[in-house]
Amino acid sequence: MKDAITLVSHALCPYVQRIAIALSEKGVAHDRITVDLANKPDWFLSLSPLGRTPVLKVGAAALFESAAILEFLEDTQPNPLHPADPVERARHRAWIGFGSECLNAIAGLYSAQDDKTLAAKSSALHTRFGIMENQLEAGPWFAGNRFSLVDAVFAPVFRYFDTFDRIGDFGAFRGFERVRAWRRSLAARSSVRAAVTSDYDDLLAAFLLRRGGALSWMMEADRIARRGAA
Repeated sequence: MKDAITLVSHALCPYVQRIAIALSEKGVAHDRITVDLANKPDWFLSLSPLGRTPVLKVGAAALFESAAILEFLEDTQPNPLHPADPVERARHRAWIGFGSECLNAIAGLYSAQDDKTLAAKSSALHTRFGIMENQLEAGPWFAGNRFSLVDAVFAPVFRYFDTFDRIGDFGAFRGFERVRAWRRSLAARSSVRAAVTSDYDDLLAAFLLRRGGALSWMMEADRIARRGAA
């Protein structure tokens, strides 16, 4: 009998989403438990040394850090999402790291405390997506016709902009038709859609409002304008 697998998650964590996508693409049966990172239970802290999600419970073992979990799934589960060629596999791992850097840049955007910083963070993301534009093949996925872990990593990156785009035009994808097409393909993928709950957008919007920075001020201004027009 195989060890039972449980994904310990947080509703908004993009690193959890990449694991959920990989599990779905590989057809791995698993349970999923969501924790409140603002009120971490003791059992969770005993599993996660850094107090972060994701954690993958495999039988009695607990694996943390998304990169390690993805590699474990590649080593042990069917339907590989990494290329077989060692050079291509290493290249994909590097772009996975680049995807994590994009998430750091997104955190900088939603943490910006003024318009000038917000514009600078938006410009930095535009530069990063421009780099991706030059790496993409014919599509629909990062490596052409084969869905890979790079796709699983960038799907949560792009998902942020489903909410951001309703707040304002930050120009992150301006001029990048291949990245736009990639984003659309990922958004339509069943494993990507199922990686979050139906209330994800509302939860993210509430999170952004609580941040109290430039994005939240834009959201509040839009609310006031809508209320005045009603």
